[in-house]
This record gives sequence, C-alpha cells and structure tokens, in this order.
Amino acid sequence: MNKSFFKLGKEFQCRSYDSMVAHTSIVFTRYIMLSIENRNNKLRTIGGLFYHCCDEMQDIKFCEALQLIIDTLKNVLTEKIMLSKEIISSIIDRFIEALPCYIKEKLSLLSCEN
Repeated sequence: MNKSFFKLGKEFQCRSYDSMVAHTSIVFTRYIMLSIENRNNKLRTIGGLFYHCCDEMQDIKFCEALQLIIDTLKNVLTEKIMLSKEIISSIIDRFIEALPCYIKEKLSLLSCEN
C-alpha cells in the first residue's frame, strides 16, 4: 500500500538496494515538506492561536458544569414544558438517582456548598 501511495513503483526503477533506499528517503522528505506546507496553509492551525485562546479561557470546575446543566434543565422544564416545581424537583431527583456513584458524590458536595 505504501509503495503505491508514495508512488515508489512508477517514479523509480532500479535494482540497487542503495538507490532504492536513497529514492525512498527523497520521497519521504518530499512528503514531509508537503505535509508541513499543507498544515501551515490550513486555517485550523494558525500557529499558537488555539493555545492562546485556551490559556485565556477560565476552566470550569466539574461541579460548576454539572450545576449549570441541572439549572438549565430546570429552566427549560419550567419555561418550555411549564411543569410545576414539585414535578421538576421529582424529575431532577430521579435523574440524580440514575447517575453513577462518583457523580452523586460530587453533587452531594455541591449541595453542601450551596
């Protein structure tokens, strides 16, 4: 597969092992140079811009993210579906009961902090 992918069979025909190794090295070098050029021209790889943006963004703690999801769920259930607070709290309680134990522990710590 690599022989046809790098066009090693069509560009070069020689029986000398040293010549074959030299040609393969040239082809790999050409491939590396083309890959670098392709990578530099893509918009996804604009230098260190991605890393600068990540450094500027504050990390959200796991508990805060979980609380944000639960609050959003409560708001959606209240506004869109128009359920009462008792039904919403029962749905949230069932949801929390269905979660794995390690997430329940995080949620219990979160409820103690609030």
